[in-house]
Amino acid sequence: MAKPQKDPEGSERKVIHKYADFENKLVLEIGCGEGRLTWKYATASNLTIGFDPDLDALRIARADPSSDSGGHAHFAQASASNIPFSKETFNIAILAWSL
Repeated sequence: MAKPQKDPEGSERKVIHKYADFENKLVLEIGCGEGRLTWKYATASNLTIGFDPDLDALRIARADPSSDSGGHAHFAQASASNIPFSKETFNIAILAWSL
């Protein structure tokens, strides 16, 4: 049985790219989970760092064989209440589906 696809029409990717230009940017994704959204823009960025407190979700994000970001995406375990980066580090910050 085939695994159901989330957003097979690619609507999320279209909307994300409509509102933000990721080209050559440094991107921080707060609450990246399994990296499902991360892969929709990471290849356009210079560097995308997604973080999440859920280590199991991060393992899935790191192991996703369908996601070749060319080294543009990295994942870290952290909480939004204690972001381990200075605010001047990134051009774009994303918080989606994390509340």
